Amino acid sequence: MRVINPSSLAAPKGYNHGVVLEGKILFVAGQVGWNEQSELAQGFTAQFERALRNVIEVLKSANGEPKHIGRLTLYVTSKREYLDSRKELGKIYRSIMGSHYPAMTLIEVKDLLEEGALVEIEATAVLP
Repeated sequence: MRVINPSSLAAPKGYNHGVVLEGKILFVAGQVGWNEQSELAQGFTAQFERALRNVIEVLKSANGEPKHIGRLTLYVTSKREYLDSRKELGKIYRSIMGSHYPAMTLIEVKDLLEEGALVEIEATAVLP
C-alpha cells in the first residue's frame, strides 16, 4: 500500500487522503452492528464495533486482511454521538484494524434501512 497525503492538504488524522493498492477489488456492502440472528448490538459504540467486525468477516471470507482495505465509508445517524465517542471508537478501531488507516469518509444520515441501526460501514478492499 502506498499512502497519498499531499503536503498541499491539511494533515489527516485517523485516515489517509488516498491509498494506492494493486490486486483484485472486493466491495463490501454496508454492514450494520448486528449478529448472525440479525439482532442489533445496544448503543452506538457497540454497533460500531460489530459493524466493523462484520466488514472484516466478509474480508476474511475472501482471504483478505484489514491491511487490504483501501476505503471505508461510515454512515452514522448522529455526528454528535460519533464525535462524543471518538476516544472509545479509536480504541475499538485499533483493536480490529491495528494501525492501518485507509481513505475514509464519515457521512451523517437521517436514518438507515435497518430499524434501530445507528452505524453502517462499507468498505472497498484490494486483495493481492
